[in-house]
Amino acid sequence: MSLPHAILTALLEKPSSGLELTRRFDKSIGYFWSATHQQIYRELGKLEAEGSIRALAPQQPARGQKKRYEVLSAGRAELARWTAASQDPKPLRDTLLLRLRAAAVVGTAGIEGDLRRHLDLHRRQLAEYEEIQARDFPPGKDALADRLQHLVLRAGIDLETFWTGWLTTALEEFERLPAEGSAS
Repeated sequence: MSLPHAILTALLEKPSSGLELTRRFDKSIGYFWSATHQQIYRELGKLEAEGSIRALAPQQPARGQKKRYEVLSAGRAELARWTAASQDPKPLRDTLLLRLRAAAVVGTAGIEGDLRRHLDLHRRQLAEYEEIQARDFPPGKDALADRLQHLVLRAGIDLETFWTGWLTTALEEFERLPAEGSAS
């Protein structure tokens, strides 16, 4: 149910075409809520059919011009309802953690290398988030929208900081493990 709300949010920030939304998802919203081009277009159709958004009239008639969408009052009301509603946290479902648990019973072959790969990926993501923070949230940028967007970014920074710390600890633990096949 959150993809339509992510689209409504993005359209309230700036009326956009489906292609523009896809690009914006790739650059910002997609860091915490991803969607494919097809999912976005499918959802735009549903939102338009239910009266939450509408296609804007083209500024100049042109064949093949991209439809740009804006949010209608029903869409704004739905987004406000959803924003105010209570939701429980989602349980963590992470394949790497499950694989590590499985390694305890079938052996650790291959998993240490993947832990190192994950550590590298999380370090890169952390560096990207920190770069965005430095570029987009300088001291004194404290309008309400800026502060809330910065909170979302800081959640990403904190999560990446957690993962880099946890993976570093996990790899240190692997260094202390007996070699596969040796007596414990």
